[in-house]
This record gives sequence, structure tokens and C-alpha cells, in this order.
Amino acid sequence: MSDPSTWQHVFEDGEGPVLLALHGTGGNERDILPLAHAVDPMTAVLAPRGQVSEGGALRWFRRLAEGVFDVDDVVVRAGDLADFVEWAVERYALQGRRIVAVGFSNGANVGLATAALYPQVVPEVIAFSGMYPFAGRPLTDRLDGSRMLLANGSHDPMAPATSVTRLTTQLREQGAQVTRHKRAGGHGIDAEDLDAARRWLGLASSRG
Repeated sequence: MSDPSTWQHVFEDGEGPVLLALHGTGGNERDILPLAHAVDPMTAVLAPRGQVSEGGALRWFRRLAEGVFDVDDVVVRAGDLADFVEWAVERYALQGRRIVAVGFSNGANVGLATAALYPQVVPEVIAFSGMYPFAGRPLTDRLDGSRMLLANGSHDPMAPATSVTRLTTQLREQGAQVTRHKRAGGHGIDAEDLDAARRWLGLASSRG
């Protein structure tokens, strides 16, 4: 995307961190707002819209089949998202604010991809039902200082445990601090996941 200012999005200012809210397949920039508010009702929220349409359903990058990502497109779209975030930091005067990507499913995957490729732009990620986004390609960039929370169901056919384990291993090998939260069940988000996200953000201690 040549001009990040043309990216459709919602920005809501607030206290604390800026949550970069990334919707799942078929969602949009407004559908994801309740998740960001559930994680932190006082937060600022930056919610862009996925730029790929799959049969009319918005996504963040193309896939070749269910669970088979077009990795070249993942890389391109992660770069586009990083450009958008950098534009938004200037546009909304967010310099010095803590920026944390919060994504579900396809949104979690693009958040992880962007954090892996552009850690200086997106240094922290809460990934709900995400998985390794680069297929057979290993991570190569150092991620010292990056932090990720991976919240997954133990029986999720859309984000298999083997892929999440590989993601965890690859991120840690590159220096990222990774917290893996496992729960019973499959694809989705429950109260246990939200509690884990709040603890990981440090909200439980900072706000009583």
C-alpha cells in the first residue's frame, strides 16, 4: 500500500497502552473493538481494516487453502501494516506510547508476522488463537526486547498445537520473551484468555 493514510481504520484515544486491534477473517475494524475494550476498557485503540477480500470476507493476507498461507503475501502485508502503524504514530501523536498488537485468528497471525519482521514498530503482541505465519520459513531477525503472549485452545484444528509450539520455539530462539497460555477447547477466546491478557499487560497489578 503506497499511502498508509488511505487505510480505513478507527482510532479511539485513552489511557495506558495503545492496542493495535486486528480482526479475524470476516471481521472488520469495528467488530474487533469489543475485544480491545475487554482486555483494557481504558486503553487507546487503533483498529485498521484488513486489505484482502476472500469471497467477500476481509482478511489480512491471502491463503492458498485452509491453514495454508501465501507466505510471500504475508511478508508484503506485514510490511504494509508496519507502514500504517508508523503513519498512525505520527498522525495521532503516539510517540513514546506502548504499542501492543492484539489480534484474533488471522489478525493474531498478521500481528505476529509484523512483530517478527518489524519489531521496532510492533514490539509486543497478544495473539488469540494464532499460529506460525511463515509456513516452512524460519525467523531470521533478532527479537531481543520483544514480548508475545500466545493464548490458544489445546484442541484447535485451525491453529494446531504443533504450529504454536514451533512459533514459541522460533520466537524464543530469536530472543523474544514468550508466554504461552493454554486452555481446554478450540478456536476462540474465553474469559480465561482475557484474564491472561490482562495479567500479561500488567493491568491486574497496576489497577488493583
